[in-house]
This record gives sequence, structure tokens and C-alpha cells, in this order.
Amino acid sequence: MEAKATSERDLVKKCMTELCSKAGFADCQNMVQRDLEFLCDSIEAKTGVLISLSTIKRLMNGQFSRLPQIATLNAISMFLGYQNWQEFKLSKAPAPNGSINGANKEKLAAQRTLPLLRFSYTRLLLPAGLLIFTALGLFFMLKPGKHPPANFEKAVFTVNKTTSNDLPNTVVFNYNIDDVNADSFFIQQSWDRNRRVRIYKKSYTLTDIYYEPGYHNAKLIANDQVIKTLPVSIPTDRWFFYAKEKIPRSIPKYISLANGFKDGKLGMDKDEILNSQVDIQKENTYIQVYFPSVFESNSDNFILNCRVRVNELRHNFCPYFMCEVFCQKNFMFFTSTPKGCSSEINAQYGENFTSGKTHDLSAMGTDVKEWQDVEVNVKNRKVTIRINKAEVFTTSYQEPSGLITGLGFISNGICEVDFVSLKTQDGKSIYSNDFGK
Repeated sequence: MEAKATSERDLVKKCMTELCSKAGFADCQNMVQRDLEFLCDSIEAKTGVLISLSTIKRLMNGQFSRLPQIATLNAISMFLGYQNWQEFKLSKAPAPNGSINGANKEKLAAQRTLPLLRFSYTRLLLPAGLLIFTALGLFFMLKPGKHPPANFEKAVFTVNKTTSNDLPNTVVFNYNIDDVNADSFFIQQSWDRNRRVRIYKKSYTLTDIYYEPGYHNAKLIANDQVIKTLPVSIPTDRWFFYAKEKIPRSIPKYISLANGFKDGKLGMDKDEILNSQVDIQKENTYIQVYFPSVFESNSDNFILNCRVRVNELRHNFCPYFMCEVFCQKNFMFFTSTPKGCSSEINAQYGENFTSGKTHDLSAMGTDVKEWQDVEVNVKNRKVTIRINKAEVFTTSYQEPSGLITGLGFISNGICEVDFVSLKTQDGKSIYSNDFGK
């Protein structure tokens, strides 16, 4: 029995190694939290099963004394293209010369077992056997136990905002899960797993606060499976500035600016940041975003041109900027940092995430403290990024990303933007601003 358990643990480790490779990560042991979050999101997007960040960490590090739940094993197997965990195990069964493996081995075992089952069934027909069988049946019928997940279609999930575009913004989730069979239920405010709250049957309302603007996808979760998704749009209709400390569940600090434009550039001022009670000695991310109330342009076809640079607030070995086009589904962003820090560069377009830790992204590295001319061209889900007219990155994706919902520039310093132009492939302007020039 112990040997079998050990073998299964080895299969889990092998499965995680293959999963890392499929997701584009060469080394399971050196993945950072952002990589693990992406992996969780990718598994959820493909299988509909939500695996927690802590579970993924334990699986990656082999830190489990007993096998994970079968739902988790099935999900990681399905991500690799198998029907379930059983099929993955059979595919890894050894096949020495003259032996039978895989489905044939399982079929033969079933055939050998069938006569025994028939013999057992015949004996159950005896009076004593019938009595025992009836008693066992009554025992299991009366014994309380967990029901398999079911009736997901009977769940009710709606949402209303308490204000139009204010921040923070309290939203009211109304739900009914009384007729759904599952062991646990949650509402997750957005992609951020830290914003997950447990809910219960016979209770029908949950309120939560959105501190950040944007197009969020709230999720109703039964066990580890997303069963309902609702859009929650909190627009700004202007450039909005805030800072977030790099710790879980951090609350953003809004930065009050006169107008956000200085000397013909979009950006923040150090004094304004300090006046907004932001501790610049902490490891913060500084964010400036624009989310319109109405959006109608497809995120699978656009051209973004902008000119950006970073002014440091505190010494960073690896200053960076991120250009992001927000959309209804998935992420669309890339980062740039000095070439010596290119291991920290990441890019994601659609479902495809590329990490500088497992790919050579040094071509995307540049002196971010100097002005950089950026172009992101997405045409029919094929992506080309140019910096100072040089092509530095290409990728593609398969899953439609929906409509464009916003635009953002993010940095560990002050990201200045000289101009920005976002347009469709046929030249129609989505957003354009030279910031007062």
C-alpha cells in the first residue's frame, strides 16, 4: 500500500513538471507568485476548476503527505490534455516487453474480475446474504454524507453598484445557492484570489468594496469550480492615479493631482504623492489608468503607440514600466526594464503568458529612465511589440479577449507618458492624447 502511495506521489510530481513545461516554465522550483497565479488562472480558464494558490505551491514543491483531492488531480490532468487523472496515470504505466499496459491492462483486469463478481452476486441471493445486503442498504441510505456537486444551473447570481463611478465603490451581490449541491461556496470579486469571501445557504446577500477601477469579473464558486461569472464595470472616464504596496490584500492609496498633466506629459509629481500620504520608501506599484464608461472596440485588433519613461522615487535595481490594454477577458501587457534585469520581464497576451525567467526576453530590455517609443500591434490575435522601431517581441493567442475596456501605465516609479494613441487596425481612434501640447 505504501509503495502504491509513493508511486502516486511520484506521478503527481511528474504531472506538475509537465504542467510547468506546457505553461512555458522550465523550472517548477523557481516560480514566483505572479507565475503561480498565472498558472492557477490558466488551469481555471481551461478546465473551469479553481485551484488555490496554496495548493499549487504545495504541489509544485511536493509538500503533501497525502494525495490531493481527485478534483484537483483531474483538473491538472485535463490541462495537459487528458480526460482525467486516471487516464494520465495509465499513460505513464510502464510497458515492459510482453506485458500489457494502459487501457488493455485495465480491460483485462475487469474481465478477470467479472466471474468473481458473478459468484459473489449468486451468494448474495441466499437468505442470509439478502439479509445482510438489505441491512447494508438501509445503513447507507440513512447515513448522512456528502452529495456529489450538482444543480449548478439552479444558482442565482446578480450584482448592483451602490454608486455610479465613485471609488471606493460598494457593490451588492444577490445570490441563491439553496438548490446547489456542493460542500462550500465563495464569491470572488475579481481575478485576485485574495478577494474571495465564503458564502452559505439560506443567506442571499453579500456586499463588498471595490477599491480599484476597471472591468472586473466577479465569480460564484462551488467547491473549486466557477459556476457563474458577472461583469462589474467601475469606470473613471478620466486618468486615475493610485499606489499599492506589494503585499497581499493591500488597499490602494489614491493620489490627488491637480490635473495629472505636467509640462505636456501624463504623470504624477513626487510632492503630490507625498501629500497623498504614500510612503515612497516602501515597495509600491504606481498606477495610472483610464477606463471609459462605454467601450466598443475589439481587443484582438488594435495598435497602441506611446512614448514613456520612468522617474525613480527610490532607488530600484530594476526600474520598470508596464503598458497594459485592459479587456473583458485575460490580460494584455508587457514590461520593460534595463537589460541586466531582463529576467524580470513578463508579457501576456490572451491566454499566453511569457516569463523572462524561462525565455530570453533581453530584446525587450531598455534604459527605461530615457524616453522610449513603444508600439504594440495586435492583428487577428497576432502580437508584435516594437521599441524605438525595433521589433523586440512577437506572440499569438487563440482565445478571444473581448472588447477593450481601458488603458494603463504601471511602474515602480513615476511613469511619464509624452503621448498615447490607441486605434483600431483600420485607423479609427479609440483614445488619443498628446497631453496639452
